[in-house]
This record gives sequence, structure tokens and C-alpha cells, in this order.
Amino acid sequence: MLATEVAQAREPWLVLKNCRQLGNEGNDADSFHIRAAGKEYIFRLYFVDAPETDSSFPERVDEQAKYFGLTVPQTLQLAGYAKRFTKEKLSGPFTVRTCMQDALGRSKQERFYAFIEANEGDLAELLVANGMARVHGSVATPVGLSSPERERQKLERLEREAKLAKVGAWGAPTGRMTARLQKQPPKTGPDSFDAFFHPERLATPTEAEAIEAPDPSLASSPGDRVSVAQPPSALAGTKLDPNTATSAELLAVPGIGPVLANRILAARPFKSAEDLEKVSGIGPKKFSQIRPFFAPGVDTPR
Repeated sequence: MLATEVAQAREPWLVLKNCRQLGNEGNDADSFHIRAAGKEYIFRLYFVDAPETDSSFPERVDEQAKYFGLTVPQTLQLAGYAKRFTKEKLSGPFTVRTCMQDALGRSKQERFYAFIEANEGDLAELLVANGMARVHGSVATPVGLSSPERERQKLERLEREAKLAKVGAWGAPTGRMTARLQKQPPKTGPDSFDAFFHPERLATPTEAEAIEAPDPSLASSPGDRVSVAQPPSALAGTKLDPNTATSAELLAVPGIGPVLANRILAARPFKSAEDLEKVSGIGPKKFSQIRPFFAPGVDTPR
């Protein structure tokens, strides 16, 4: 989809369950044919862009190659890996959520944007976390939702971690393009879409914040499966200022989920990092968990 093309939603949000991927030559990692309730659809994932599987659009392939720091042949190779990755993740029944927002495409059949939940979690998140796709597509903004930016920020964090873990495209310079994460992005609840589509349905802030922290270290073996990296702020050895930290940086701190991050942002300014304990939902135990990630002194707005 070109940056100048603006997609429009035409229907209310639909939930299609027990979907199956259909075999089709046009399938790739982020766009594919599926069957749901006896009908065939083509869906395109929100927020991500996987490499083209051929050189029909050389300018687009060149752009993708530049983004990942790959050669064109490597980019096409990555596209093949990504296509097989998606086929594997969609080998069983999965759930599609869509508002029938037009995703355009080369096929005569209409193509629509969607969020897809496979058995292991959100497909777009799985692709980005494993270096199979990039965060992309700002013109395709889901309509009628209160928190699309939060999902985009999560994807950006997963992309940073994939770079640090050197998986997928990010492992190509060291011959590890086939490396995958040992642990996949965790779900945020019984239905991983609840925190995004219906945050009010989450029973308690604790449940909303129960996002599993990444592993504290990378695997040292040269095998194809590695552990996910620490949050970027921790790896870099820097500490956050609670008055200036972005939402994405707060979400990267183990123990801080979307609800708590929003409360911290709303409680600014802080006189010191110790004031974080006054934020609703941060008790003594939670404070001791997150405190090492914040600098003692803060920049208080004047």
C-alpha cells in the first residue's frame, strides 16, 4: 500500500473464529487467503510489512532491503522464511478481527486489514519479534479503537528486542537469519485482544499488567533458537526519568503494563523517582520491582 493511499473502513468490527488459511500462490507472510464461515477472504495484517516474495515491485524490495540492512537476494530469501513462518503459525484454526478496512492489493478480489490471533498469539507480533517483518503502515489506522498507538508501541519494542537478539533479518550479518526466539511474545490475558479492543473488560489492573518480562540474557550458543533480550533500557545500562520516559520505554520495564504506564503518565510531574510509589497500583512490592529502572533524580518541568 502506498503512503498516499488512505484506507477507509466500511463495516463494524467483525470477529471471525475457526478460520483456516487457504493455499494460494499470492499468499505471503502478511497477506493471505483464508476461509471463514464458508466464505473466502484475503486479509492483510495491520501495522507490519513482511518482505515481498518476488521482485515484481523492485523499488519496494529495494526499500525493504535497505530497512533491514540486507541485499536484495537476502531480502527475497527472508520473504520465503517469513511466508513459511506464517503458514506454520496458521496451521490450526485462528481468529480474525476486522472492520473490512480496504487494504487494496494486486488481486481482483478485495483485500481487508485485520488482526489475527494464532494459537501462540498475535501474528503481527510474532512476525516482528522473530525478525520476519518490520513495523510499518501508518496510514492504515484501525477505526473506532481507543488505543491503536499502544499496539504500535508494543511492536516497536518487539522490533528493538529482535535486533538485540539478532533473529531473522537482524541475524543475517552473522549467518543466523533462521534464528528464532525461544519464547514468543506473551498474551495479555485469556484473549490477547482484550487489552487492545476492550480494556474495560480486564478484571483488575494487575491482570492488565501481567505481561511476562523478557528473559534476562541472550543464549550464548550458536544454535537457531535464542532467548529474548532484556528491555532496551536495561540492556543499555541507562535509567529512565519518570517525567520524560515515553510510553514505549515505560512498557519495556518488567512489571509495567499498559494500565500502569498510563497512570504514570497521568501522574506527572514527579519530584523524585520515589514518588512513583504514590501512583495507584504501585504498592511496595511493585515499587521495589520497578525502582531499579529509574534514575534517582528527575527533571521536574518548570
